[in-house]
Amino acid sequence: MKVIVRGKNKFKPTEAIRNYVTNKLQKIEQYFSKKHELEANVLCKVYDSHQTVEITIPTKNILLRAEAKNQSIYGAIDLAIDKLEAQIRKHKSKIYKSLKKREGIARYYSAQSDFDLEKMKTEIIATNLVKEKKVELRPMSVDDAILQMEMLGHNFFVFLNSETNKVSVIYLREDQNYGIIETTQEGEI
Repeated sequence: MKVIVRGKNKFKPTEAIRNYVTNKLQKIEQYFSKKHELEANVLCKVYDSHQTVEITIPTKNILLRAEAKNQSIYGAIDLAIDKLEAQIRKHKSKIYKSLKKREGIARYYSAQSDFDLEKMKTEIIATNLVKEKKVELRPMSVDDAILQMEMLGHNFFVFLNSETNKVSVIYLREDQNYGIIETTQEGEI
């Protein structure tokens, strides 16, 4: 697994932190097939009261992401990797059962990884849907959607893109720029 460690908020990752993250991510690598080269992006941020670590592992069809906060950077790394592992454990059986036929997803997971279901039950985090909201899709331009989002004070906004006639999501990135997610029907990409 290729590991890229970056710092933010004037934090510069040391070689010791890079080695620590790389060694810890080997725990995650066991869940994936050896024939695929994975890349893990690790972002370490330092604040006055805590440290934050974000780990993102993009693959062709899935995106694994975990974020954790702790008093120490090492503690935040451990928590983020634990969250990633719980995420993989939670979704692996679902992926094998329902998406095995779809090209690209099931093959990323290693067939040898077996799971202890009892252990899995205690590790799964955030399993309950606690809020539901309905939104009215109105056709508008991307600029109008950004304006609406800013007026509402939200960090994302769902709208019907008047230029593409597709459901889209505009969002505020951490670097204070905007991003857009555009939906497509299966097979359109």
